[in-house]
Amino acid sequence: MEEVRMTLAVAAVLRAFLEDVSEPRYGYDLMRQTSFPSGKLYPILARLESAGWLIKEREEIDPATAGRPARRLYRLSADGVRAARHALAVVNEQLRLRETSPASARPVVERA
Repeated sequence: MEEVRMTLAVAAVLRAFLEDVSEPRYGYDLMRQTSFPSGKLYPILARLESAGWLIKEREEIDPATAGRPARRLYRLSADGVRAARHALAVVNEQLRLRETSPASARPVVERA
């Protein structure tokens, strides 16, 4: 399983998947939940899929009966669930440490 660079956007997408790991998600649903446009969401989904964290499947429907094309469904793989939980725990711990560290230990930003 490949390493995934953890950004706030990736963390938001992973949180959406972890809300119910048994529920497959489709792009528009994730765009509504994360407020990300497709140009931001789909590259994240592609990176997670190539890392082995996501499984992509085609929805099993009859497009004529449903009145729409079949959706691409995404769900976390078993390894992806473990990796996502661990990655988010690390991010949460880093944020907790940053909030509780004394001001003198924080980096100083010089203003021009």
